[in-house]
Amino acid sequence: MRGALGTYALVTPARDEAENLRRLADSVFGQTHLPVRWIIVDDASTDGTRELALELATLTPWIRTVDSPGSQLRAGRLNQGRRGGRDMIAFNTGWRALECEYDFLVKLDADVSFDPDFFERLLSEFATDPILGIASGTCYELVKGEWRPYYVARSHVRGATRTYRRACYEDVAPLEERIGWDGVDEARAHLRGWRTSSIASLPFYHHRPLGARDGGARAWAAQGDLAWYLGYRPSYVLLRALFRSLREPQAVWMPIAYLQAALGNAERAEGEVRAVTKNEQRLRRLPLRLREARGRA
Repeated sequence: MRGALGTYALVTPARDEAENLRRLADSVFGQTHLPVRWIIVDDASTDGTRELALELATLTPWIRTVDSPGSQLRAGRLNQGRRGGRDMIAFNTGWRALECEYDFLVKLDADVSFDPDFFERLLSEFATDPILGIASGTCYELVKGEWRPYYVARSHVRGATRTYRRACYEDVAPLEERIGWDGVDEARAHLRGWRTSSIASLPFYHHRPLGARDGGARAWAAQGDLAWYLGYRPSYVLLRALFRSLREPQAVWMPIAYLQAALGNAERAEGEVRAVTKNEQRLRRLPLRLREARGRA
């Protein structure tokens, strides 16, 4: 199986994820196509996450635990982690610790689970499309006791199970250690001829709703910062906030934060990345983006 589909390595940034990590481990151990390495990166957890990771590492030689320097590098500037990039500091730390050969690299969040054939099916998608550079499954969240898909634009890849073909990863690395990293690497991938995609027929289950850790308003404000950084069109920011506010009223904070970033002349991504982003948001593409966001494309 490994020879046919290729090998993959997992990197999981984890901060106070003991309960989630145990469930994730059950999903990983149950895969029909196992990884060659799983690096669990503890980011100064206080709930037993590190101890659980060390326990898991005793069960199989392909699991290792390392510590992230994120709490020291972002001391005094970061409380919750995502906005200032602590999760990406942890991911980059884990990637540097791999020390093994692999064909695909996976950023795997601790708060997800998936079916036993998840990675077998995901790597099969790469096998059938040689220009597919970054891919993931479709995120499902629990709403009123029912697992429902959380659709995004088809070319956007959810960070929770984000999988890179190694050649593509080498084209887009290093990943930026700040919010917006996932827009930058997609734009860089497109510029270098790679395709990116969320696989509609491949579910994974997200056990912490978007923004639950950071707070809904803060999470959407961070999305506004991200939109400014990546060069979103103002019209697109407003339309996206209005659409998402039908389900999540706190999405109205996105355009507010975008405007604040613009007035404050905040940092922006390189010009070619912003150009790719704006091209994806052209008016004639919006009907397609809307259908994708509603799961109808």
